[in-house]
Amino acid sequence: MEAQPEAKRLFHLPVDSEHKATEFRPFSLSPPHMRAFHLAWLSLFACFFSTFSIPPLLAVIRRDLRLTDADVGNAGIASFAGAIFSRLAMGPVCDLLGPRTAIAALSLLTAPVVLSISLISSPQSFITIRFLIGFSLANFVANQFWMSSMFSGSVVGLANGVAAGWANVGSGFTQLIMPLIYTLITKFDISSSAAWRLAFLLPATFQAVTALMVLFYGQDLPDGNFERPQKPANKPKQNLLDDLFHGLKNYRGWILGLTYGYSFGVELTTDNIIAQYFYNRFDVNLQTAGAIAASFGLANCFSRPAGGLLSDEMGRRFGMRGRLWSLWVVQTVAGLLCVLLGRVDSLCGSVLVMCCFSFFVQAASGVTFGVVPFVSKRSLGVISGMTGSGGTIGAVATQLLLFSGSSKLSTETSISLMGVLMIVCTLSVALIYFPKWGGMFCGPSVGRYSSGEEEQDHSALLD
Repeated sequence: MEAQPEAKRLFHLPVDSEHKATEFRPFSLSPPHMRAFHLAWLSLFACFFSTFSIPPLLAVIRRDLRLTDADVGNAGIASFAGAIFSRLAMGPVCDLLGPRTAIAALSLLTAPVVLSISLISSPQSFITIRFLIGFSLANFVANQFWMSSMFSGSVVGLANGVAAGWANVGSGFTQLIMPLIYTLITKFDISSSAAWRLAFLLPATFQAVTALMVLFYGQDLPDGNFERPQKPANKPKQNLLDDLFHGLKNYRGWILGLTYGYSFGVELTTDNIIAQYFYNRFDVNLQTAGAIAASFGLANCFSRPAGGLLSDEMGRRFGMRGRLWSLWVVQTVAGLLCVLLGRVDSLCGSVLVMCCFSFFVQAASGVTFGVVPFVSKRSLGVISGMTGSGGTIGAVATQLLLFSGSSKLSTETSISLMGVLMIVCTLSVALIYFPKWGGMFCGPSVGRYSSGEEEQDHSALLD
């Protein structure tokens, strides 16, 4: 839709009738659209950096705290379990308070938890801390909500993909940086036990600083900060609970939650186990294992944005059917590569397959959030929360089923079975149907849909 003349004078980017940007320029800092983008990805980057700062140092931490395999497995599950409820709750919180306040508040509340890693002295406290740090990953929901509030449907898949993709790089960057920080600290004749504790000053401080930047420099919407819109007097008043149930009743949100559980959920699980996997199976040192694991997370820099770009391009060419087919194909290929990763028994072959797998599994997450903004405009936060929490639920289920300390399966077998689960769960995409736009196999029900949650700009899909 064409922007109003006054809108063109107010904004640096071309905008639609809702003042959402119709272009995405990732290397621009122009307010409010691109400034919100950079604040969103940087603050979420800090949360990923904090959450995954423990796995690269796990070899020294478990020796110092005398952790068993069961303790390590339970801690991995706890790190994702902490994000399940918080991600589901974050959607309604964004609907109520706006993404800026939600991001800043959660990051500031969890930053002291990251710092308290330096004080733990038992397996129980280790598991508890990992559980509490996991809450910070709920900022992903606010990140995607913020992008969907700032960018038009024609570029929202790309905006969501780049914002989340660049943020997810934090999970790989920490795999590379934390071992280097630990090694640097030990150079000053500081004991190993004290060195790994001091290393966590960095992620805690980084997370707090980015939270304050969001709070003071961010803007919720193109036209200002968030205020819950008032309904006209001739329309029934709606509240947060109405919007919550409206979103929960939408079956498409549940399916996207399931598929996201076996794209992003698999990515989270892999982040948690991949360094230890290469360390144990191929007998590499701590720094090498961290570098290999880092390459998995760092691929997010381009892989998840590629998924969002693919979704937008297929949407322009083929409508919603193109978006859904893209999701199924990309995630199925990722599942096949995951199966292969567990079967390769050479170091070089495993690294190569892992890199290909990382691209497709992360791209699948980007394609998923290319569909999410079209499910329900009214309950966008709820749908984003359902999908986002599905990612952490999938991670918990996978970790518990295949990678817990009590599992009798080898890690390589568990990785292959994780790929099988991805392939099976992705079949549910075929059940998603929009009366206005159709599904994977069916066209739209022309003339049979009513104006409601799907009444959005169709040109966002086809122009």
